[in-house]
Order: sequence, then structure tokens, then C-alpha cells
Amino acid sequence: MPDAPTSTPSAATDPAPFPLPPLTDQAERLIALGVPALTGIDAGELRAFAEKAAPGAPAGSLLAVHPDAAPASALAPLLSLAGKPGFVVVDMEDVDAFAPQGVELPEGPFYLLHAPDRGDHLGNWSPEEALPALTAAGRTPLLLTEGIHWLLQRPEVLERNKCFMTIASRLPKPGGTFDARTPAIWISNGTGRDGKERKGAPKVGWCWWNNRHTWLGFGSTTGRSS
Repeated sequence: MPDAPTSTPSAATDPAPFPLPPLTDQAERLIALGVPALTGIDAGELRAFAEKAAPGAPAGSLLAVHPDAAPASALAPLLSLAGKPGFVVVDMEDVDAFAPQGVELPEGPFYLLHAPDRGDHLGNWSPEEALPALTAAGRTPLLLTEGIHWLLQRPEVLERNKCFMTIASRLPKPGGTFDARTPAIWISNGTGRDGKERKGAPKVGWCWWNNRHTWLGFGSTTGRSS
């Protein structure tokens, strides 16, 4: 493996390029996309949570549904870029088995995460290198479902050559180790098994835990709350 990157990520982020709508608007967006109908969550409870959380929520808060209630396999097809729906790569049929690792999720089906960041400054870092750097900067990596929720609200966060990994989702293996695949969200080139018709579509795929990619940052947040 090449020498580790020498730059140090900053704890500060600038949410200005991708401001999030009010939480009540975010709830309506999820309802309009069909998240309650697909996952069985109650639309009224989602609205009520957003209305109650909105007054005290910090600016830049993102509304998320717990992955147990809204798994990645149900959310990914709701992603869209240029009219093309999102998809999960064919060799990730076990996508919903990638569970939260090293993060504490609030209780209940709904929660907030704060100041999501794409982590462009960590491009060309491996997940193994990026995780301690994020921790040292006072941030925690995103789950795959959290990354999808962010893109459901702000699709333009996903840009060609500026995509991101979601390394808080890991697949446990017997014996306490983890599958080396690490979830990421990027834009399909329409090659291989993706199919030409999917060129430009949002893509849930994976990269190896020890590999680097110049075009993949690391999605992260300053924290989560109920």
C-alpha cells in the first residue's frame, strides 16, 4: 500500500453549498417519494416528529429514518439524477445486512443527524485511514441509509468525481471480523453489469476497506439526536 496521506482533515465544515430545507419540508419530501408506503412507517408519526423537532434543531439538520424501518434496498431506488432512478449493484444483494458499526443511533424510527459533509478533503484516503481522521476531527461517518437520506433531500450533493463512502455501515462476519466491502454512493458510468441505460444514475456500490479512490470522499456528521 502507498504511504498514508499526510494532510489532516479539519473539524469545520461549510454546509452553505447544500443547505437543507426545514425538517417539516423534509418530512413531506419523504412522504411524497413514498418512503412510508414502501417501508411501513406511519406518515403521520413522521410529520409529528418533524414538527416537534424543528424548533430546537440546529441549522443543517437532516431527518433520517432508522435503517431497521427503512433499509437501503427500499431507499436506493428512490434516488434520482437527471430523471434516472438509483440502484444497488448486483453483487450487493446483501446490502441490508450492512449494519451500524461504531455509531450510536437514537431510539425510535426517526432521528436527526447534524451538519452532513461529503468529505471531499479525504479523497484518495482509504476507509481504514479516514476513520481515525474523522474521529480526531470530532466527526462520525455516515451510515449508507443516512447518505441516501441526504441525497433524497439534496440530489445535487452527488456530483461526478465528488461522491462519497458511508463507512459506518459494515457487514459483520462470523468470528467478529468484517466483510472488506465498504458501501459508497456514486454515479454510474453505464458500464459492465450496470447497463448502458443506467449511465448517469445514482449507484449504491462498494469499495474495499483498504483501497483509495480520488473521486470518493467520506460522508460524515457532527452527531445524531432524537
